[in-house]
Amino acid sequence: MRERAVSGTSEGPAPAADLDRPVVTESEIDTSSRTEPLPWPPYRAVFTAAPLAMAVVDREGLVVSANDALAALLGSAADELAGSVAADLVDLTSDARSRHAYREVLRGRQSRLRCTRRLKHPDGHSLWVQVTVAPLPGEDSAVLLSVADVSARRELQARLRHLQMHDPVTRLPNRTLFFERLSAALDAESYEQSGTGRIGLCYLDLDGFKAINDTLGHRVGDRLLAAVAERLTRCADEAGRSRTSVPLVARLGGDEFALLVEDSTGTEQLAELAEAILRAVQDPFDLSGRRLSVSASIGVVERHAAGTTPTALMQAADTTLYWAKADGKARWTLFDPERNAHRMTRQALASTLRPAIDRAEFRLEYQPLVGMEDDRLHGVEALVRWNHPQFGVLTPNRFIGLAEEDGSIVPLGRWVLRTACEQARRWQLDHPDEPPIFVSVNVAVRQIWDSDLVADVAQTLAETELAPHLLQLELTESAVMGSAGRPLQTLKALSDMGVRIAIDDFGTGYSNLAYLSRLPVSALKLDGSFVRGFQYDDRDAATRANPADEVVVEAMIQLAHRLGLTVTAECVETSAQATRLRRIGCDTGQGWLYSRPVSPDRISELLGTPDVQAEAGVANP
Repeated sequence: MRERAVSGTSEGPAPAADLDRPVVTESEIDTSSRTEPLPWPPYRAVFTAAPLAMAVVDREGLVVSANDALAALLGSAADELAGSVAADLVDLTSDARSRHAYREVLRGRQSRLRCTRRLKHPDGHSLWVQVTVAPLPGEDSAVLLSVADVSARRELQARLRHLQMHDPVTRLPNRTLFFERLSAALDAESYEQSGTGRIGLCYLDLDGFKAINDTLGHRVGDRLLAAVAERLTRCADEAGRSRTSVPLVARLGGDEFALLVEDSTGTEQLAELAEAILRAVQDPFDLSGRRLSVSASIGVVERHAAGTTPTALMQAADTTLYWAKADGKARWTLFDPERNAHRMTRQALASTLRPAIDRAEFRLEYQPLVGMEDDRLHGVEALVRWNHPQFGVLTPNRFIGLAEEDGSIVPLGRWVLRTACEQARRWQLDHPDEPPIFVSVNVAVRQIWDSDLVADVAQTLAETELAPHLLQLELTESAVMGSAGRPLQTLKALSDMGVRIAIDDFGTGYSNLAYLSRLPVSALKLDGSFVRGFQYDDRDAATRANPADEVVVEAMIQLAHRLGLTVTAECVETSAQATRLRRIGCDTGQGWLYSRPVSPDRISELLGTPDVQAEAGVANP
């Protein structure tokens, strides 16, 4: 007739997990001293008439007497309760802790027991009661059992919890409840006892939602969020039909949603769910006659639950969502450990780049620029290297982009400029009988905008005593073409100072040769893609290039010469390439045919060498 109900099946909103099980806390076990006991008979009238449900229980645990309030609460007659096992009436022995505490009270070793139980009334409804067992004053042979109906309080607590744990706009579980469920799913006891031991997460946000909010108002935005929530819930229900559990759908805030898949069966399951979400969200929404279309970007993570924390899982999901956005939006992207490792490395480099300048972790190598007609060393390009204490020697493509993003390219650029000019002057002093060679230094556009490049160059040349014509500054074609305002003024000021200006990687951008006549440029460096297209070996037909490549390069060289510009070909790797470039009038060459980037000492050895190509062949077998 009376049974302990199953946790979480009460009417109304589900109560909190800690309220769904029998509770006995240390504070509820009262070991304080009692007031002076009074005889039992004077309280019999109060016992009988009191609205509080009570029973007198002997030391064996049997009901001696019960009042009408207890009988009504349990759906029985008061006289029928006499002789009953009290613990069975209010479920005091269902858990070890309560059972032990109850026995200690009956034996007089403990002064009080208080716990919460869920009972089932004979008419079928459930109720929550607070049970208290304490010694009866003046009676050594009995204890008093009192039972208070706390169902209304529990229901209020459950409703308050529901409000606290659910989003008012979409009625979905909110961030707090989501992380509670996620933490429970990642608890070792949870996944070790049953299930697949894996967990999956689809983390998404809506593409372009902010524009809808800003243009149509938050009311329309909220209605759209509620409509999206309905579709996500349907996707979760569909996904759960053939599975052991339905994915939890939650709104984490703004236009961000998450679908948590406990006991996932692998990435295929998550991929199917992500595809279903994309299709569901992309269908137009009809909001009271207003037709709106949105899309979603989704980050998908699926892994073993063991060794995973809520923080790690969410970080991976957030990173993957960012990838989905960066890759073009309206798509899902699966977490890639290798890609994430690259991102982490990039972040590590970015965070240590500025301090590395102060710690002198950078050095310069120099690659020869060799005359096509005389095979002699005319100049060198300074190439910066980062001697990273963790990642080893890093080439510019690993960190220059980061330096441009965070502005550290300015102090790094100053260091490169000064170091290269000092070295060029040192070569000149060490080899007074040889024609001095120029040094070419790469300059980023941000150096022009964020610093006084003209002043930096003037100060460096003055302090190193290097002649201005022995310094060449290289800027990319995309940075120079279309220059106006401050960049153009800077270039003109540097040119007026006598510094050479070269356009690097020419041919990959605008390739507007006519515009060059209005720029203070003195040299072009042809992108290596043109040179690679030249024939490598006449005996190997497979390596023969389209003749159009040579025609294009020859036309660019001729036009550059008409504009008074010299031309350097990059990525020259074979004698055949050098021969063809020489024949069509190219001025200088740079590449592994002559030398890889080398230390300053090696450049000193090449100075005065009548044939750099032959000398380099010894050094670069």
